[in-house]
Amino acid sequence: MTLLTKQTWKRVGLGSVTLVSAALLLACGNKSNSASSGDKDTINWYTPTEIITLDVSKNTDSYSSLAIGNSGSNLLRVNAKGKLKPDLAKKVDVSKDGLTYTATMRDNLKWSDGSELTAKDIVYSWKRMVDPKTASEYAYLASDAHLKNAEDIISGKNTDLDSLGVKAEGNKVIFTLSEPSPQFESLLSFSNFVAQKESFVKEAGKDYGTSSDKQIYSGPYKVTEWNGTSGKFKLVKNNKYWDAKHVKTKTINVQTIKKPDTAVQMYKQGKLDYANISGTSAIYNANKSNKDVVTVPEATTTYMVYNQTGSVESLSNKKIRQALNLATDRKGIVSAAVDTGSKAATALAPTGLEKLEDGSDLTKYVAPGYSYKKSEATKLFKEGLSELGKSSLKITVTADADAPAAKAAVDYIKETWESALPGLTVEEKFVPFKQRLDDTKNQNFEAAVVLWGGDYPEGSTFYGMFTSGAAYNYGKFTSKEYDAAYNQATSTHALDKDAAAKDYKEAEKILYDNAYYNPLYFRSGKGLQNPEIKGLIRNSTGLNVDFTYAHK
Repeated sequence: MTLLTKQTWKRVGLGSVTLVSAALLLACGNKSNSASSGDKDTINWYTPTEIITLDVSKNTDSYSSLAIGNSGSNLLRVNAKGKLKPDLAKKVDVSKDGLTYTATMRDNLKWSDGSELTAKDIVYSWKRMVDPKTASEYAYLASDAHLKNAEDIISGKNTDLDSLGVKAEGNKVIFTLSEPSPQFESLLSFSNFVAQKESFVKEAGKDYGTSSDKQIYSGPYKVTEWNGTSGKFKLVKNNKYWDAKHVKTKTINVQTIKKPDTAVQMYKQGKLDYANISGTSAIYNANKSNKDVVTVPEATTTYMVYNQTGSVESLSNKKIRQALNLATDRKGIVSAAVDTGSKAATALAPTGLEKLEDGSDLTKYVAPGYSYKKSEATKLFKEGLSELGKSSLKITVTADADAPAAKAAVDYIKETWESALPGLTVEEKFVPFKQRLDDTKNQNFEAAVVLWGGDYPEGSTFYGMFTSGAAYNYGKFTSKEYDAAYNQATSTHALDKDAAAKDYKEAEKILYDNAYYNPLYFRSGKGLQNPEIKGLIRNSTGLNVDFTYAHK
């Protein structure tokens, strides 16, 4: 049965999954408060930190994804209504049992250098992702989606990359799954699986993706003027893109602006076409009534991870972790740090990620009851200290130096924790975003504040992070019960949204009971945006900003 055609998208057998997305929310602002309309062919944008890589398989951050997702193409792309539509593929057929996906490629596809783009380029991207030599942190996406033999290849049990459940037959890409997967279609639009040209990757070697000239492009734009460390780059229209005739904007200038107030000032001076106003409460309150305000949808949770490798004795003690969680005033954190549209977290999966069959929100269903209970926290902390044979302890909390909200949040956490837990001293450690990624990846931390934005609109994009051995399980805790609940949700109950939700609810309860992590808030915000921009697509998961059809 044809699942995707050029005009329609129909889902067969897997239930309805809605990708929460928002088309541009327009408002008629004063010209003095919006970017200059002088150059219709250019959009001026920014990121709060530098991009890190253009290596498709190795990227892990949303800022690099902005560049990769707009300069690369996958089989599908998300449209303005949040629906998956054909991109490099002209259709995708799915078998009734949900185990076989057959994508038929468009004719005459080209890379940015004019060379032929084929089904083999999609197959190579998937193989490179799971190849242990690549060391991709996102390799687990293939195994979690039950792509045949992916798990054994990733673990090294199977060294035959050709046995992976994806192959090219002429102009078709055929995927074979061992079990149905609720998220598989979404991966066909995900930026970490965009086409990659094997000959180019191998010729570039270790330099692949380290600068804009060490990448080749399949998407609506090409990246230029990025040398690997420069704080700016350009997205320039790719005339070889299959739908280039509908790409109206010639150039998108992207620069790094680390101070939120600087971005707002530049927007008002006409130097930027967008500025986030949710960086601090002061900026938010000063600008929230501006006529140029737009909603910035995202499915993002900010949470704290605890190092449970054994190197931090106190955090290997369950009562200490439980005490820290109970001493966390989440509503207070929002008021102190992100009173800009964000909400206190009630679970790992944020609101707006996924709806159940009756229309209710997954988050509300799975929420186990996180709350601020000072007296209970004090009692548990005292018991934990006794078990450790200590009268006091010190915990260092690491967070991003690039984010003003992180500083305010950690300050508040320090104050409330030390007040509720006599004998505790909290030390603050702020490092650049890139370093924090490396520190958490390598367990070079005690407790750390991190953010996770959903990659696709289904619970596994969050709950898959905390399985035993998962790359994003930064605390490195192990729970057979958690693994079992998650595996059941993504295999036995993959075709039953509500049954899978029950499994996620059980998984969330295990996280809660053992205080394996500490949810802080669901990030959400607003920004100022040039009302002359049309066609910009914002997604709450995956590629947050898609410039393909954006224009003034």
